[in-house]
Amino acid sequence: MSVTRFSPAGLQPHTPYHHVAVGTGTRHIHVSGQVARLGDGTPIAPGDLGGQVAQVLRNTGRALAGADASFQDVVRLTFYVTDWTPDKIGPFMAGIESVAEELALPQPLPPASLIGVESLFEPDVLVELEATAVAE
Repeated sequence: MSVTRFSPAGLQPHTPYHHVAVGTGTRHIHVSGQVARLGDGTPIAPGDLGGQVAQVLRNTGRALAGADASFQDVVRLTFYVTDWTPDKIGPFMAGIESVAEELALPQPLPPASLIGVESLFEPDVLVELEATAVAE
């Protein structure tokens, strides 16, 4: 395996992600921000944060597969969510949980950040996801 994930003692416990990932592969894969769109550009789950989170994860999985990688190779996830407030964590996590098995998402997730932003490039886009992976 090219990625080892862990959470050292002394860091915040009970997070849905590991705090550290160490990649030892030779290929660095950077996936651009994925949004809730189909391949033809059709928006998915308008107004539904959980539905959009699920789709951005599916699209990220497709991008990783195109580079002969998977979520097992991911060392970093960065989510950007519009108009973030703490009460959105439920729908956000529900979106992840809805595709966790389908996409074989590691549990806990790789190191991740959730960054609240005012807006993204189009008004219907509620979430965008960037990923970094290391593979053999």
